[in-house]
Amino acid sequence: MKVLHTADWHIGQLFHEYDRTYEHQQFLDWLVQTLDHENIDVLLISGDVFDISNPSAASIKMFYTFLNKATRGNKNLQIIITAGNHDSASRLEAPKPLLESSNVHIVGWVEKDAEGNIDYEKLLIPIKDASGSIKIWCLAVPFLRMGDYPSIPGSENPYTEGVAALYKEAFEYATRKKQEGQTLIAMGHLHTHHAEITDLDTTERLIMGGVECLPATAFPQDLKYVALGHIHKAQKIGGKEHIRYSGSPLPMSFSELNYKHQVIVFEIDEEISNLKSVEIPLFVTLQRIPASHQPLHEIITLLEQIPNTEGTRETFPYLEVKVLLEGPEPALRHKIEAAITGKNIRLAKIDTKYPRSTKETPEFITQEKLSELQPLDVFGKVYQSRYHTEVPESLLQLFKQAAEEVNQTAE
Repeated sequence: MKVLHTADWHIGQLFHEYDRTYEHQQFLDWLVQTLDHENIDVLLISGDVFDISNPSAASIKMFYTFLNKATRGNKNLQIIITAGNHDSASRLEAPKPLLESSNVHIVGWVEKDAEGNIDYEKLLIPIKDASGSIKIWCLAVPFLRMGDYPSIPGSENPYTEGVAALYKEAFEYATRKKQEGQTLIAMGHLHTHHAEITDLDTTERLIMGGVECLPATAFPQDLKYVALGHIHKAQKIGGKEHIRYSGSPLPMSFSELNYKHQVIVFEIDEEISNLKSVEIPLFVTLQRIPASHQPLHEIITLLEQIPNTEGTRETFPYLEVKVLLEGPEPALRHKIEAAITGKNIRLAKIDTKYPRSTKETPEFITQEKLSELQPLDVFGKVYQSRYHTEVPESLLQLFKQAAEEVNQTAE
């Protein structure tokens, strides 16, 4: 059987306040074609289908239209979807009874019985071949929140040990059901040790000292493939070819400027074979001017030289501008926007940088010394810590004038 692994679609996401409906639709259309071209039997979507827990009606419609197109084009296609931390488990599972009639399985949360025991049957999805025989059992584990995984008494790291215990118990449960010739795979939406992250990954759930990172050894050895989501950069984990993040299908930050997005495709019988990555086209390009921070006057010249490209607004490249400033520049955005007026490009981000401080260590100010400082002194120190230079005389005069007017008003 042939499997395609993807994750972290984040449908509905804004890229620096720009709507990405066009890009997401292009990706989903490409994916439908790829499922057909690669003769895929099983599609695994490992969490974060949507960008927010309460997605718009348009985002929901886009997702379910994709499911309809994908299954209509291939009646035997089986799709397994797990919820990520951005998804609402209940909202994602709402149409579950209807979708299961089309071989679409959704696992949003970990269900438990009246005694608080995990119902592993609900996490175990059978994958059947064209004849209707079960060939693969999939441990479809969604994003795990506190209380979802087993509590280990006396544990030094409740999260890591608890999540590892859940995978172990789920694997053991599946092993008891597994028959000769059948294979076990798993899904997960979590952070693993030593995973390489992009800029946007740092805004995901904070990993305090690595306590919420799972080692590759937490996944039972006899799992033939582990389809992971949550980290937006495609990679294998722990040096294991079969434990992988597929990465996000669209760029999530400008740090991915030269990064190629992909889905993972492989064949599985009793073992994995022909594992490969399939590159996803870049539907809207990212552009950075210049490559490193430069003075504003040089950047304005570069921006004015940008050639115009053909296309509609939704296909215009996203632009990041890297500016080296010596002090405050209140009209910075206006100057940059003026330089690109009439050009088919969308200003997404202005990344500013200031000269390095010449001081080796910051000055420590005691409580007593702080009480002796005048407002002008405080302003000067804050300005210097921010811009690494002395306050210009013209700005000092403005500050003094403002302070005098405040005093006069108070009197």
